[in-house]
Amino acid sequence: MLDPARLLLLRELADRGTMTAAAAALGRTSSAVSQQLAVLEREAGVPLLERDGRRVRLTPEGVRLVAHARIVLGALETAERDLRAAADTPRGPVALACFSTFAAVHVVPALVAARERFPELRVSLSELEPPEALAALRARRCDVAVRYTYDLVPEPALSTDEFTAHPLAADPVLLALPAGSDLRAPVDLRDLADTPWIVGSREDGSAALVRAACALAGFAPRIAHAVDDYHLALRMVANGLGVALLPKLAARAHAPAAADVALRPVLGPELTRRIHALTLPAPSARPAVDAVLALLRPPAP
Repeated sequence: MLDPARLLLLRELADRGTMTAAAAALGRTSSAVSQQLAVLEREAGVPLLERDGRRVRLTPEGVRLVAHARIVLGALETAERDLRAAADTPRGPVALACFSTFAAVHVVPALVAARERFPELRVSLSELEPPEALAALRARRCDVAVRYTYDLVPEPALSTDEFTAHPLAADPVLLALPAGSDLRAPVDLRDLADTPWIVGSREDGSAALVRAACALAGFAPRIAHAVDDYHLALRMVANGLGVALLPKLAARAHAPAAADVALRPVLGPELTRRIHALTLPAPSARPAVDAVLALLRPPAP
């Protein structure tokens, strides 16, 4: 059987006119190309080249073989493009771990879009808080972990050798007050030095943020309640049981409960929750993971 790699040499010679030009185009030496074409002649069993002074030219058999070579090489190139396109098609399972508020506002629409755009892509969601999502990614129980960090709450840097970070959104953090509060925006937290606070029960989450923000304002907050459910925290704020720092995304995810709450920015450093996705440096399902990451990024405002 004729070797396609040698057919490529013959086609290049026909297109470029000289052995030197064909060799340069393919990054080879003229002698290497000449040797391989001599092997092709032996494989074909007929003379393909003949001398024309210091150059070579195709024999009639060589011209006929070049025509066949174009068909064969064209078919191989088409096959390669088809296989590359298939490999780039998002398909198969992708396990996603994400906290509830981002999941409610952004992941649910992303799952719907994935179902419509990529029929062969199967995305499964596990609702996990950031520490659990990170642990799941480390244990390879998920392919994408969505987590957040607060600007005022330093966290140990993650190793870039272990994870690749993909920024998704900057979520403003606002002060939640009972509707009708006479505090005007931006609110000076010093006006709330004697007010009870509602924080999350995880010390490394909103509780740490409240302590840091109040420390910058010059006082230690009087923490009265620790709850993990944003809906519950909003109901408590609405009923005057305390104030809270609340990510804007959480208010969107719990819009009915937020109806009786006033959300105001605070005076001083801007409070922001940074949301990003983490993946392993070389996920096995690269096109599928890339498609999920693209769907998770909120549209530009």
